[in-house]
This record gives sequence, C-alpha cells and structure tokens, in this order.
Amino acid sequence: MTDQPPPPGNYPPPPPPGGYPPPPPPGGYPPPPPPGGGFPPPPQQGGFPPQQGGFAQQMGMPGPGLPKESYTSWTTRVLAWVLDFIPVLIIQGIAWAILVGTQETVCITDTSEYSLGEFCASGASTFGQVSIIFATIVILAYVVWNFGYRQGTTGSSIGKSIMKFKVVSEKTWQPIGFGLSIVRQLAHIIDGAICYIGYLFPLWDAKRQTIADKIMNTVCLPL
Repeated sequence: MTDQPPPPGNYPPPPPPGGYPPPPPPGGYPPPPPPGGGFPPPPQQGGFPPQQGGFAQQMGMPGPGLPKESYTSWTTRVLAWVLDFIPVLIIQGIAWAILVGTQETVCITDTSEYSLGEFCASGASTFGQVSIIFATIVILAYVVWNFGYRQGTTGSSIGKSIMKFKVVSEKTWQPIGFGLSIVRQLAHIIDGAICYIGYLFPLWDAKRQTIADKIMNTVCLPL
C-alpha cells in the first residue's frame, strides 16, 4: 500500500522568513517597567511605613513641645475655680442664714444684793446647728462628685465645662480617673502652703501647670 499524503489543511503554517516568531498584535505589548529599574522602593528600616508626627499627633491630640498658648490660660482656670465654688457659697450662705435667723435669746434677772438688773444672751438653736452640719455634708458630697467623679471621668468639673477646658494626663492624654483626680485636688494643698505661689505657676510655666499638675503629670487643654 502506498502512503497517502495528508489531506489539505493539516500542515502547520510555515515559519516567516528568517525563522523569527511573528510580532505580537497591536496593543499586545506588556506595560513598561516602573522607573528605577522596575524594582519597588525598599521598605523603611523595621518594615513599617513612614509615620507623620508622633503618636499623639496621629491620634489628633497635642504632642510634646506645644507652645505655651496651646494650654489653658491662668485667667480661664481662675474663672473656672470661681464657678466651681459658687454652689459651695450658696449652700453655706443658706445654712448660716438659718443659724442666725433661728437664734434663741435667754434673759436672766439678777436678784442678788447688787441688783444689776436683767441679762440677756443669744445662742444658736438646735435647728440652726443641724443646718450647719447638713450643709457641711452636702458640700463635701458636691466636692467629691464635681472634682472626683465628674472631673476624673470627663476631664472637666462644672466650672471647667463652662470655660471649655479639661484636665488630662500628659502620658495618655485622657482624664485621670476618680481616685487620681481626688489626689490632684489634695495636692493643691501644696500650691497654697507656699503662700499660694503654686497657684501662680501657670503665669510663667511653659505648660501653664501648677505644682499639683507637675506632681500628677497633668495639663489643662482647651476643648
């Protein structure tokens, strides 16, 4: 039997002249490599992307090295203190008004041989004394709530909220909590013990801190 030639159409296409593969169709070229030899830029030392500013700045909080004007002014802090103690003055005023208004007067007539006449003396009534004790308890509860709980959890007492600033830790930039807020108020005793000079520190201090602020590492910042 003689070999039969394959049917037409089964032969592969002949190579182009010169033996080179056919050029790719238009638009089929791969994209050119990026500048710099086609290699991505090396990562920063440690493998982390570059950061802009410190942690506090990235979180939207002030960082170290703030100008003095970024902290709450001394005048604003004094006004906040006055506002905080207005309720104390009101409660004390009511209690003393009750004490004075309910005084009891006792008169004694001298029947001795000297005949000095009648003597009268005034004294606090029981109701007046109770009102003073009750006012003291209410004031103590208010101070603990305002400067301990409220300021410790939100950063602002009533006066500070009205004057729009808060007390925060320099380490966390968050309110310092109930216990430390009470300790900070007690630390103000040192501010007053040196002829109240500690309260004047914010006038010249770079961070406008009192001595109590320096002890507790706290600063006052506008809201």
